[in-house]
Amino acid sequence: MTCCACSAALAGQVQVAVAANFTAPMKLICAVFEKETGHSVVLSFGATGRLYAQISHGAPFDVFLAADDETPARLEKEGTAVKGSRFTYATGKLVLWSAQPKLVDAQGEVLKTGDFKKLAIAAPKLAPYGAAALETINKLGLLSRLGPRLVTGESTGQAYSFVATGNAELGFMALSQVYENNQLKSGSAWVIPQALHRPIRQDAVLLSKGAGNPAAVTLLAFLKTENAKAVVRSFGYTP
Repeated sequence: MTCCACSAALAGQVQVAVAANFTAPMKLICAVFEKETGHSVVLSFGATGRLYAQISHGAPFDVFLAADDETPARLEKEGTAVKGSRFTYATGKLVLWSAQPKLVDAQGEVLKTGDFKKLAIAAPKLAPYGAAALETINKLGLLSRLGPRLVTGESTGQAYSFVATGNAELGFMALSQVYENNQLKSGSAWVIPQALHRPIRQDAVLLSKGAGNPAAVTLLAFLKTENAKAVVRSFGYTP
């Protein structure tokens, strides 16, 4: 959990559950938001499915930024989120990444021909990016080849950690985790063509606990501003 301090004594505070893939951009957006509004933000990151379970069991979040559009819609139907508050704040991109500079080629042929032992993905049942990874593997007809090599993390953050630490040679994750300021930060990567998986629409929603919180409402409005969208684009998302 990351807490961004607030300098204004009388300003409000908003507690936000955020999908792990959106960690870096949300921290930057939060910093600008706090500076401009005086509100403080408490961020909790994790797999969308895990955060959904916490919210359903009464976790004190005001706002939820999911890695899909289905989970926020479900919360609306269940009465845990405010109807009509849901919107898409980013459309994500899936990437195959390795910390090794030349391992992943520009066409992803390494999946068919590469000599590697472990391929990391996020848990498909908990993380939408994990579900997109599994869908991609199936569409490529490589499940029988790659299945025994899969190493599953609870979230995209854990999948990234497996690869970054060398516990897996390569892995599927969100482009935003390895991309910043419109360029790859390190290693080698293949951005997965959109035709290989369903669109990763990431929706935000105001939770029932945040309905009377001005800081929560203001934060959701801020996510729609050009300042926030510029950050979203810099990490490879489409706002």
